[in-house]
Amino acid sequence: MSETLGKIEKPEASQFKFGRKLFFVPLIFRSIEKDASLSELASRYWSEVENQIDGLESKLSAVKRIYHEMLVGEDDSRHLSELSSGSEKLVGILKNRGGVLTYIEDPEVLGEFLDWGRCISIGLRSPAVFEKVYKAYEEADCKRLELLAKKIDETLGTDESSVLFMREDHRLQFPSDIQVFYVAPPSLDAIQRALREKQEERRRRAGQEQEHEHANDSDHEHPDEPPKSEND
Repeated sequence: MSETLGKIEKPEASQFKFGRKLFFVPLIFRSIEKDASLSELASRYWSEVENQIDGLESKLSAVKRIYHEMLVGEDDSRHLSELSSGSEKLVGILKNRGGVLTYIEDPEVLGEFLDWGRCISIGLRSPAVFEKVYKAYEEADCKRLELLAKKIDETLGTDESSVLFMREDHRLQFPSDIQVFYVAPPSLDAIQRALREKQEERRRRAGQEQEHEHANDSDHEHPDEPPKSEND
């Protein structure tokens, strides 16, 4: 069952106190936080996320389990700061309140998933090769998501609250008895809108460059005046 912070204020909060609970936080990555045009929005986002988690904890219960994608163990603490400074700060705050950072990634499965993703990102010319690589990527992704759900199911105790930091476009299927509360501050929409606009601008520029290159090619192929020969 999915609820947002806004929706749990109408019913009696006591009805959510029992049972396993997970606060899902869409992960804003470091690349967005460092983008000059988005850094202020990202900072506002993490501040609003913290406020919403505070509200959920006050109405339900304190976060006991902290889950974060892409981390495989204690040695990954430095990797967390590279992923997202905002989530790193919040993880620290929740740990100070008694939350336990619980690792749910399998190192081998995560490595396989990331490697296939890198293969796709380099740009493959052969459709047949791309199809094979993408199929392997999808299989690794499914395997990873199944393990993540299993680890959450195994570690989240009765009546406990937890938080999961993970990219929004995930396909993770949570155990049916876990109540999922989607943390969605107003700034999240603003970030998504800004990213869409940036993507559209890149596409527009790419289209203009292609048109320019095509025009240049046409000029070379069909010059206005034929080159003069030495006999002219």
